[in-house]
Amino acid sequence: MTSIRSFRIAFVAAFALAAVVAAAAQRGPVADPIVREGATTKVADHTWVIPDGNVPLVPNVGIVVGSAATLVIDPGLGRANGEAVLREVAKVSRNEQLYIGTTHFHPEHTTGYLAFPASARYVNSTAQEAEWVESGTQMVQAFSKRSPATAALLADAVRRPADITFERDHTIDLGGITVHVLLVGPTHTRGDTVFFVEQDRVLFAGDVVMNQSFLAAGAAASMRGWLAAFDAFDAWKPAVVVPAHGAVGTGALVGENRAFMSEIQARAQALAAEGRSADEAAKIVTAELTAKHPGWPRANGIANATRAAFAEAR
Repeated sequence: MTSIRSFRIAFVAAFALAAVVAAAAQRGPVADPIVREGATTKVADHTWVIPDGNVPLVPNVGIVVGSAATLVIDPGLGRANGEAVLREVAKVSRNEQLYIGTTHFHPEHTTGYLAFPASARYVNSTAQEAEWVESGTQMVQAFSKRSPATAALLADAVRRPADITFERDHTIDLGGITVHVLLVGPTHTRGDTVFFVEQDRVLFAGDVVMNQSFLAAGAAASMRGWLAAFDAFDAWKPAVVVPAHGAVGTGALVGENRAFMSEIQARAQALAAEGRSADEAAKIVTAELTAKHPGWPRANGIANATRAAFAEAR
């Protein structure tokens, strides 16, 4: 019986791998991680997004404009991308006061802040600040090895300490526009942070909510924490959800992602009850879900999400 079950798992995993390889081949060569100028899109009365164009290491950059100040969320990879973002900001805002926010500490979400003037106020959680201190430099070095273009963009990348820090939540008043900032990690990272534009009902969800993608759970992820984040989002009732990467969607993305993570949680609990190990459960759930959603990116997060749910089921 065990051998039959193992064969089925191996077959499903092999099928999923073939689908991912085929999808990658269709995508062709990977583009350089450059924020696109001239592509900025208005998604609500006071909120714009520079879309990532599905280019790896390019985030969806947010621009929120109030009567007194402007907030930029996830300013891109390195100084040159930050400069491009500032040129796009100048097209939609004349505010001198700038705020910077980052959904997590990875270089494509942070290091563009080096292009911003010293007067710009960087708002960040203490958890995300600590993550950069612990491993930000190593992350920059690792990213720099991906391609010569990435290495050039990160050549002078260093940490920019936050001007305003908070433990759990913070509110930014841009002048008639209120942005609620909430630490929701550990999910993708320990310091995952989201931004909700109250008047526009736009949620910048980072890697905590995605569109047609697996959720990239980190090694320290908490399934209970992730589901609690969805509860917080539901209370806000967002009309627009901007993931860190991929297509912008409606508020329905929150429910879709909750259903996906709840499925992982239920399978992990069932496998724990069967006496399976955490590693076995991670392999089984990864095989099942990649077969169900062939071609979806970030499949490596399934195992971490399963282990988190497995540990919480014990």
